[in-house]
Amino acid sequence: MILVRAGAKRLFFLAVFASVLASLGSAANARMPSPIPSESASPSSPASAAPTPVPHENTIVTHHTATIAGKRIAYTATAGTLLLRKATGAPTASIFYIAFTADHRGPVSERPLTFAYNGGPGGSSALIDIGALGPRMVQTVNGAATPPAPYAMVDNTDSILDKTDLVFIDAPGTGFSRIVGSSKPKDFYGVEADGEAFAQFIRRYITRFNRWNSPKYLAGESYGTTRSAVLAKMLHDEGIDVNGLILIGTVLDFATLAPQPGNDLPYWLFLPTEAAVAAYYHKLPSDPGDLKAFLQNVRAFASGPYAEALAKGSSLSSTEKNAIAQQLHADTGLSLDYLLRSNLRVRPAQFRKQVLGAEDRTVGRYDARFSEFALQPARSSARTDPAANATFSAFTATMNDYVRDDLQFRTNAKYIFLNGNVNHQWDWKTGLAWSAGATNVSDDLRDALTENPYLRVFVAAGLYDMATPFYAAEYSMQHLGLAPELQSHITFAYYRSGHMAYLNPQAHAQLKRDLDAFITSPNHR
Repeated sequence: MILVRAGAKRLFFLAVFASVLASLGSAANARMPSPIPSESASPSSPASAAPTPVPHENTIVTHHTATIAGKRIAYTATAGTLLLRKATGAPTASIFYIAFTADHRGPVSERPLTFAYNGGPGGSSALIDIGALGPRMVQTVNGAATPPAPYAMVDNTDSILDKTDLVFIDAPGTGFSRIVGSSKPKDFYGVEADGEAFAQFIRRYITRFNRWNSPKYLAGESYGTTRSAVLAKMLHDEGIDVNGLILIGTVLDFATLAPQPGNDLPYWLFLPTEAAVAAYYHKLPSDPGDLKAFLQNVRAFASGPYAEALAKGSSLSSTEKNAIAQQLHADTGLSLDYLLRSNLRVRPAQFRKQVLGAEDRTVGRYDARFSEFALQPARSSARTDPAANATFSAFTATMNDYVRDDLQFRTNAKYIFLNGNVNHQWDWKTGLAWSAGATNVSDDLRDALTENPYLRVFVAAGLYDMATPFYAAEYSMQHLGLAPELQSHITFAYYRSGHMAYLNPQAHAQLKRDLDAFITSPNHR
């Protein structure tokens, strides 16, 4: 089966590469020697044969202040690279990172340290850095397209730097991270290989900066949540227990996201998100009133009558089918005719195109609060993602300016915000993470939680996330196979936003409060 390879490309291939990967270099930096291999020398495609030159490790330290949670905080920013190596000592990759450490905050053994990254696969750490957790952030328009440059970079008052030091890591092939020496993409572009690379980076970082005894957290977004499950287990096996996992836009089991013949699971796991989106646009036949209570009722219908109806397949009677269609109409606003012609199975991309009816607009995949005119109104499914189109250019331009100007990491190399080559070459079937035709790292998280009883997991779920729906995350967490006593170690929080919950300022402030409470909790120390 090719469920995950095909499904993952639909679900995690970031559709705006052409626009955001255009010429990111700066002529102002031409005088500076580059510590990063050029793209032409990087073995990012199978055609590359010659070893890539190995750059020196580079570290640039700058000092700043920012207002966070109403207080002025002094901090040190370190932008640099660390080399990964084989057991023989041969270098394999140059990993770019940005570390922020708050000044005058006591012994490092008492200061939490959070390693943060995005997903894709093929995404840099820019979103989670200058969008969510770092001390500076780019201003975007809430729920609508952000105008072109110049973009505004401001203090992130909802940063968590006042509670934890932060290290943002770019995966090989993203940001300024490059594969070097004789290594090839297959050495990094895969579930297990990626986890091993991040584990080695973390070991190197805590050794170089004397942070072995600091409380440690992993903060991953999107595929970064998959990585965190794998990484928590790998680090534990190497004698490094982490205190907590912060998961934003969670996916552990990819079978929950990609409907296929014989896999009806995603249809009912997406339903509560679709109901939330229809309610947001006032497309339901009647006002749902209390959104939380409404979504709980949708969950009950989805996992009960709807799932049972789908399981019956062709044995479902016409009377039963009509009754299910009536409830789906009440929960999504889609017409009875469309639901019946779809055999009660509406794919997420179809829903995003159909939910606004005759308006000829498509809603976002990453965040359904965003919408745009449909490129091809006659198509039954969404072709693009309005949320990505509305925001990613702001992150691309601002990150390129930020690292070179504020952080003074000057190089002629391209900062790769998103890399489609990484996604295309990803090995989803590596190791034990392949189950029933789909990548599934649930066992890694179960093992990590079981073997480290102090480990806690915080799951941030956006109600309007059409990429990784919140009910799919709930389903995965409820099917880890944990001992009942350990199930309480997983905490959910819900936000009226999307995959990147922090794109809604109100949700961002709520996320800050929730993460502060999670990091300072005595339960995982």
